[in-house]
Order: sequence, then structure tokens, then C-alpha cells
Amino acid sequence: MVTVARALPERYLTPTDLADLLGVPLETVYQWRRKRTGPRGFRVGVHLRFDPEDVRAWVGSLMDQESAA
Repeated sequence: MVTVARALPERYLTPTDLADLLGVPLETVYQWRRKRTGPRGFRVGVHLRFDPEDVRAWVGSLMDQESAA
């Protein structure tokens, strides 16, 4: 089960922020993006960002899947 250990910041998250927040390697964040299995991200120019609310919704969906299993 994935849990978010600390409160999400109000600013958009970088891939490094997301990896640190979830305690996963940075490459995992990029793999999720390639496979379209992680939280929804968007580009600002060449920079990838994640909305904290999208991350929260994604983690919630993972928790719902765990509860249903």
C-alpha cells in the first residue's frame, strides 16, 4: 500500500519531489509516466510537473484498489 507520509505542498511537484514524497526511485516516476500508470503530469516547457491534487487522487485510487482486493 502506498501512503503519503507528509502533507503535499501547494506548489506543483517536480519528478524529484514526487519520488521523494513517495519514497521511490526517480526512475520509477518516469516509468509510471511512460506506462501511463502514475499520477497525471504536465509539461511547462521542457519541465515535467505534477499537481498535488492529482497526486492525492492517484494515491486515493491506489488505496481504493487495495481495499477492494
